[in-house]
Amino acid sequence: MANIRQFENAVEAKKDQEYLEALNELLFQLADDDFILAYRGSEWLGLAPHIEEDVAFSSMSQDTMGHAVMFYGMLEQLGAGKADDLSQLRSATDFRNAVLVERKNGTGHYMEEPHYDWAYAIVRWFFYGLFKQVRLESLTHSSYLPLVQVSKKILTEHRYHLYHLQVWMNQLANSTAEARKRLSIAIEKVWADVGGVFLLGPKASEIVGFGLLEGEDLLTQRWIERAKKAFDDYKISWIGKPDVSEWNGRNGQHSAELAEAVATLSEVYRLDPTAGW
Repeated sequence: MANIRQFENAVEAKKDQEYLEALNELLFQLADDDFILAYRGSEWLGLAPHIEEDVAFSSMSQDTMGHAVMFYGMLEQLGAGKADDLSQLRSATDFRNAVLVERKNGTGHYMEEPHYDWAYAIVRWFFYGLFKQVRLESLTHSSYLPLVQVSKKILTEHRYHLYHLQVWMNQLANSTAEARKRLSIAIEKVWADVGGVFLLGPKASEIVGFGLLEGEDLLTQRWIERAKKAFDDYKISWIGKPDVSEWNGRNGQHSAELAEAVATLSEVYRLDPTAGW
């Protein structure tokens, strides 16, 4: 991203309205992706296959929620609103997360007959995690220096998440025939949505033009290279370029599953947004 103007802080960014709008759009995508996936991860509390994994998955979800908080905090510094309000008081159509991360873990409800799909949880987080790695690496060269710093910090933690998920992918791929069958079904399900994570939304050209992040095609190609290697490692036949779901989450189009998730997430906060916690 040579010859691209660098912005040192929020004060500088707020002086350029076009840059500010592109930056805000990107930050909402980053924050909302992690916020919603962390919520889906938290729904496994007490339901993971064994107690060690219960602790590990909860920890990973908590870390990911922390990453979302960093991005919402940056939006607050840029004048977009209070971080807690941005995460809790927006309607589902204001969210910019990819549809992949909002999908339910399975049938049932956390409080009532949760027939959740562990293979889907692992596969979804693994392939989203591969993209998150690619995106964070690109963001370490962003024109907005606070985003560079935050991305480098998150990368150190995210590598451990990916390693943990790789271990699970390997276990599912090399375990019983039933486990491998469930893995294949989960991959097909994830493939129907995962193409949506690469989209940059209505400000795509500005996000790329201002040097905030590299383009969709380049990020997609890098992800495909890593995904293909994973398929080889787990001896799974490559099933081709992933699809984009019928909704484009980057444009505020979502499934009913997100509206339900947002309502649950913000239920307590909405009782009294001014309360201290």
